[in-house]
Amino acid sequence: MLTKKEQRLRRARQTRIRIATQGVARLTVNRTNLHIYASVISGDGGKVLAAASTAELEVRKALGASGKGGNVAAAQIIGKRVAEKAKAAGVEKVAFDRAGFAYHGRVKALADAAREAGLQF
Repeated sequence: MLTKKEQRLRRARQTRIRIATQGVARLTVNRTNLHIYASVISGDGGKVLAAASTAELEVRKALGASGKGGNVAAAQIIGKRVAEKAKAAGVEKVAFDRAGFAYHGRVKALADAAREAGLQF
C-alpha cells in the first residue's frame, strides 16, 4: 500500500514524463503547510530559470505582520512574482507541473495569477 506522499510523487512522475516530451519550460509548484514555492525549469530540466516562494523576505513583508504563506492570497502573490521573473528571463510559454497536488485552492490560485501576469500554459 502506498502512502499519501508516495501516491502524490507517483502522479508527479507521470506528469513530468509527459511534459519532458514536449520540450518546453515547466512551471512547477510545491506546497507545504507554511509556504508555497514555484519554479520555472528549462525544457531539458537542467536549469532553474526563475523561482519565487513565500519564504523570501520581500514576500513575507508584502504578506504583512502575520507572514502567512500557506493561504490563497500568498499563492496569488507567488504566481504573479514567478511570472514576472520568467518573462524577464525570456520565457513566455510553459507547461504547468502541479507536482501531483490537486488543481484546487492554492495551486489553482497560483496558476491563475501566473496566467494573468502573462505566462501562457
